Amino acid sequence: MGVVMLDELLAVGAATGAAAVVYVAAAARVVRQYERGVVFRLGRLREDIRGPGFTMIVPGVDKLRKVNMQIVTMPVPAQDGITRDNVTVRVDAVIYFKVMDAADAVVRVEDYRFAVSQMAQTSLRSIIGKSDLDDLLSNREKLNQGLELMLDSPAVGWGVSIDRVEIKDVSLPETMKRSMARQAEADRERRARVINADAELQASKKLAEAAGVMSDQPAALQLRLLQTVVAVAAEKNSTLVLPFPVELLRFLERAAQQQGPPPGQEGERTPDGPKSPETRAAVAQPPEAQAPEAPTFEPPLPLADDAPGPAPGQPPAAGGRAGGVTRS
Repeated sequence: MGVVMLDELLAVGAATGAAAVVYVAAAARVVRQYERGVVFRLGRLREDIRGPGFTMIVPGVDKLRKVNMQIVTMPVPAQDGITRDNVTVRVDAVIYFKVMDAADAVVRVEDYRFAVSQMAQTSLRSIIGKSDLDDLLSNREKLNQGLELMLDSPAVGWGVSIDRVEIKDVSLPETMKRSMARQAEADRERRARVINADAELQASKKLAEAAGVMSDQPAALQLRLLQTVVAVAAEKNSTLVLPFPVELLRFLERAAQQQGPPPGQEGERTPDGPKSPETRAAVAQPPEAQAPEAPTFEPPLPLADDAPGPAPGQPPAAGGRAGGVTRS
């Protein structure tokens, strides 16, 4: 009898142990570090949110739903829209969000990921319609903040916090790209012309100052001319065209007048009077180059008192005697 009872006790213990193992296996749950467990008991939400680690539920009565608390990166599909200045654009973005309240994320919205995605697309189209093309291209930070506020307002009720929103790309039509390229080229050309005009103005002022200095010191013009010759000669050109300014000729003429005629160039004294430069030139010519003189008729010379002399400042006639008149 004792042996039978012992066997029955062992069988009951084994069955109880097996049932316990089955119960534990059915009730045991493991929640990861980045998850939170929301428990529904008979369809009602339990207040206690299961943290990370090992936890137990009542099999068949409780239902555990795990919610990811990590930051989710969700791309927003490209949206076609028309800006406030009537330009057709295609804009896409990316959203960074995370769940702050696991119970609200499960209870208040059916699928918080899908809800955030649809809300992001709608808000992005709204932002496109309220903005200008220049804002989309150059003032994205302000648009990102506005888009974040538009998403964060309804997401708070879902237990979701919008961490960041970024506009990734703005696609423009080809015609608009060409128009913007022409605008940029025209602006660059305008700036280049303004810079060139400013340079010409400054250069003209400096040249005017240099001309004033050269007018006071004519020797500076000769020095500048020599510098120009050196600069042109450095190019190794086969032909050198050297401008000869009239001011240099005037300077040389004034210098010659101040110094006087060089030795050997003054009129030579002769028995009949000083010889003029024309006389010297005629004498310097060879005999064959001189034209034969025509026979002249010399009337009797008048008295010294009555003889008309040469006009003041006029040299005597070549080939004649002092105070005489030559007739052909």
